[in-house]
This record gives sequence, C-alpha cells and structure tokens, in this order.
Amino acid sequence: MTKPLEGINVLDMTHVQAGPACTQMMGFLGAKVIKIERRGSGDMTRGWLQDRPGVDSLYFTMFNGNKRSIELDMKSPQGKDVLTKLVKQSDVLVENFGPGVLDRLGFSWAKIQELNPRMIVASVKGYAEGHANEHLKVYENVAQCSGGAAATTGFWDGPPTVSGAALGDTNSGMHLLIGILAALRMRDLTGKGQKVAVAMQDAVLNLCRIKLRDQQRLERNGILAEYPQAQPNFCFDKDGKPMTFDNIDSVPRGGNAGGGGQPGWMLKCKPAHSGDNDCYVYFTIAANMWPQICDMIDKPEWKDDPAYNTFEGRVDKLMDIFAFIETKFTDKDKFEVTNWAAEYGIPCGPVMSMKDLAVDPSLRKVGTVVEVTDEVRGNYLTVGAPFKFSDFKPEITRAPLLGEHSVEILKELGYSDAEVQSMKDNAVI
Repeated sequence: MTKPLEGINVLDMTHVQAGPACTQMMGFLGAKVIKIERRGSGDMTRGWLQDRPGVDSLYFTMFNGNKRSIELDMKSPQGKDVLTKLVKQSDVLVENFGPGVLDRLGFSWAKIQELNPRMIVASVKGYAEGHANEHLKVYENVAQCSGGAAATTGFWDGPPTVSGAALGDTNSGMHLLIGILAALRMRDLTGKGQKVAVAMQDAVLNLCRIKLRDQQRLERNGILAEYPQAQPNFCFDKDGKPMTFDNIDSVPRGGNAGGGGQPGWMLKCKPAHSGDNDCYVYFTIAANMWPQICDMIDKPEWKDDPAYNTFEGRVDKLMDIFAFIETKFTDKDKFEVTNWAAEYGIPCGPVMSMKDLAVDPSLRKVGTVVEVTDEVRGNYLTVGAPFKFSDFKPEITRAPLLGEHSVEILKELGYSDAEVQSMKDNAVI
C-alpha cells in the first residue's frame, strides 16, 4: 500500500507532547520516524503517571507509536558522528528543546544546511521568535493562558479555566505538521529545505480567533448580545453583584454559551446509567430551525410570536427558553434526547465521558479509538489517525522501548560490529 509520506525520513528530537504528537502523525502517514532519546533516561514521559510498575507510561505510549528509538549520548564525539550521519540521510528534523540547545550541540541551522541543504528543521517553542517572551519556558496550561483560551473559558463567577483538550501541546504539534507538509511541498518546487516554527501561544490563539472577533464586536457595540451577561439579572459575580456589559471591557467567560451566531447551552437529562454525572446534551437554537424547535418542545405558538420568532426577539429570554427546553428532557437520557432532536433536524449532541468514548463501538469501527497490541506492557487504547482516506488506512503500531532500535539504526548507517560495540562500551548508546 502506498503511503502519503512514504520515503520521508524524520529525526524526532522531541519530548513530552507537542513534538511527539507531530512526529507520531507523520508516522501514521508512512514516514520513517527515528526518535533520538537521551542516553540512560530517554523521553521523560516514559516514567510519568505510570499505571503499571516497570513499563513505559501510557503518557509515553500514546504519543510515540509508529516510531523507532535510538538511545544516544549526543554530547560525545561518537554520538555527534551518529547524529551527523542521521542528519545527512534525513528529510525532517523536529525538535522542541529550549532556545539554543541545538546550537550548543554543534548543530546550528547553518551547520545543518551545510550537512544537508534539503533538510527541514521544525521547532515548537512557547513564543514566536522575536516575541518579548521568547526566552520563557511554556507548558500546556501556560500556553492556554497566554493564547487567550483560559480567560474566556469557565463561568463568570469563577476563575479563568483551562480546557481538558491539549490546546497548547497536541494542537501546536498539529499546526507544526501543517507547516512541515507545506515545507516539504516547497522543497519539491525549490529543492531547498527551510526552518519551520510554531509558537504554542500562536497555535492556541488560532483556535481562539472567534473570541478575538468578539473582542472587536464588544469594543464597537458595547455588548455581546448572545452572552449570558446580556441577560437581565442572570449573571452575578462571586460577591453576588449583577454582571452586565456596562462594566465589561474584554470578552468574558460565558459558561457554556455558543461561540457562533447560534446560541447554545448545556441541558441536563435523565442519567443514562447509575452514577452518571455526564447526563447532559448541548442544545443549539439555530435560527433556521426555530419552527422545528417549537414543534419539538410543544410550543407551536412561539413560531409566529414576534417576541420569540427572531433572534432579536428571543435574545433577552434565551436562558428562560433553555430552562423551559430542559424541562422536556427529564424523562430521557442524553442519547434519547439526541435521537429525538435528530428527528426534527435540530443540532444537539450528548456529553460523552471518557468512559463513553473508550467503549464506543463506532469509534472502534472507524479507527478513531484503537487497541494497540503491546507484548511488553500489555494492550492499551490510543487515539488513531483523525484523518480518513479513501485509498489509505493508517496502521497504528506500539511505541518503542528505550533504545530498542539503536543497533539496527547504527547498522543501517554503515557502522561495523566493532564500532557498535565501542559505542556500547563508551556508553554512547
């Protein structure tokens, strides 16, 4: 089977999540990925939050499938020689070191270009080059804060809230993958490699662009009518004082308000099973679906009532309308409500817990959730390739053990048995 990135060799010099997420996706697409790991310890996440003693953590395995691992002391002369040969025969080098680490190893951009003019060097950093904060270290939740996500997430009477989604890490890795693919295409046209960089702050802000849209609307109009703060006597701060747009100068935390032009809210249903804390659906009042919504909730008189049949008419009653709709869901669970709304063509979806997703047969069927065979740590679930192709199905393989392929990779580079043994003796591999 022909694979999209067949023939592309990738050096993965990343750790934790953002970089490994990017290189794993390249592996899903058929690239040959060599993960270069620090001699003696490897990627730090191998030991993070272990669910079983003596084996690599799920944190590591779920971001490092479809790769080979070489354990290498990159500061030693022999290790630098190995890295030099790897650079010469590779297409892409991905790193998420702190600023200047590659330079100190002796592999500056100028040196890499000298060794391999077609090489693409891709980097994940906290802030963009030239930014006042480019020297600062950034992790997942820091990125969510610096990119605007935390300030606009949560409820109005609580603190800024980080998302459970990896908006800083995995999201940055996906943005970097887009840049790498574009750089590979440009190399096809020009024959030259180049540097590609993604800042975690930028990647988060890219996903928050509708909030930047709302900031400009707020500055121009003084109100965001679809936000709960625009509802009379609905939002109160932690001291019990009403919150209105009279004293709000930046996009507020809107709870579960919809981010688009169609207001939505989280509505409670009957529990689907004992102890169900996720018995909610997200219900959207789409303007073009208003007649169907009225039929569904048995309020036909609202179809022609000017106080309800336009967004402008409904806007000051939105939370009351959602509260009324919720009363119709008390005898139905989230799946029943979703199917009921679907009969009317109304946008509505269940809140799926991680337990729901882990056992969902449809996700297994389409390859979004995959059970990976691992003879060492035991089988585990991971998220497969989110993209689906008509003529190619990504194969998901287990993550490598630390240094599992060191000897194999060295032999491919042309090292003799004696040279490999010397590297073992000198603790290079």
